[in-house]
Amino acid sequence: MVYQFFFKYIQQKFVRPVITNHGIWETRESIIIRLIDMNNNVAFGEVSPIPGFGSETIEQALDFCRQLPTEITSDIIFNVPDNLPSCQFGFESALDNLQEDQEFKSYENLNYSGLLPAGKDAIDQCFILWEQGYKTFKWKIGVAEVNTEIEILKLLISQLPSSAKLRLDANAGLSYNDSKLWLKICDQFPKKIEFLEQPLSVDKFAEMLELSNIYHTKIALDESVATLQQLKECYQRGWRGIFVIKPGIVGSPSKLKKFCQQYQIDMVFSSVFETEVGRKAALKLAVELSNNNRALGFGVSHYFKEQKSNWLENL
Repeated sequence: MVYQFFFKYIQQKFVRPVITNHGIWETRESIIIRLIDMNNNVAFGEVSPIPGFGSETIEQALDFCRQLPTEITSDIIFNVPDNLPSCQFGFESALDNLQEDQEFKSYENLNYSGLLPAGKDAIDQCFILWEQGYKTFKWKIGVAEVNTEIEILKLLISQLPSSAKLRLDANAGLSYNDSKLWLKICDQFPKKIEFLEQPLSVDKFAEMLELSNIYHTKIALDESVATLQQLKECYQRGWRGIFVIKPGIVGSPSKLKKFCQQYQIDMVFSSVFETEVGRKAALKLAVELSNNNRALGFGVSHYFKEQKSNWLENL
């Protein structure tokens, strides 16, 4: 079947910058794509790369969209190159939206993990998000001096309600010795700390595997498994801990489904700060594949001004 194809580049400025070990991120750049089938049904998809996690750049994604004709086929969509994983997700998601019943599905009552800002601002933000219904929180570490962050962690834990849980995300920013220190601290709070996410850089897989066998606190891979190919490689090398899956950059949804149905991995699905277009597609995938009742890492709406859907009408 042939589909009319159109795309539009958009930007969203964060309410507050996202500060991680990778740096300061102030603006989210994305591409919204539109497909129209022969019956004039319309569907949208979103391409939202994060090159620091191994995806293509926004410029590479735009170049790919620009070289496509105004009419494309499903063969073109299912043959987007593997080095454009965010494009794979966006185009396949749009096609999937066209081919399914267009009934409205709400994903707002799912269990989400709320993203906290780095540093001591996390304490105030935590209570704001708790009042909004969040019970699980993700805090960025590896940004300030380690002892300073550990003191903030202890203060945060002492003030959190008893049923709250914390995820610590180092974004590959810790040394081996600092990782051991963090894991030792986390082991003191087994009912509070759900896991430590990506303590070491991608090239330190063996060390993270070793640490996962020494400490009780679970380790989750994120940057190491950003794309489907990376995910497969880490599984083949023996990782049986947690896999953080960011649908917006992992690659082909159909290939991800096939892998996850073949291997029962422990997954946590996570946002890439996408718009409502990519969010709906990512959550649909997460609901279908999640198997362990872990909170979904999509509690990021407070990083944007209230999103309006009327801009879709202008595409």
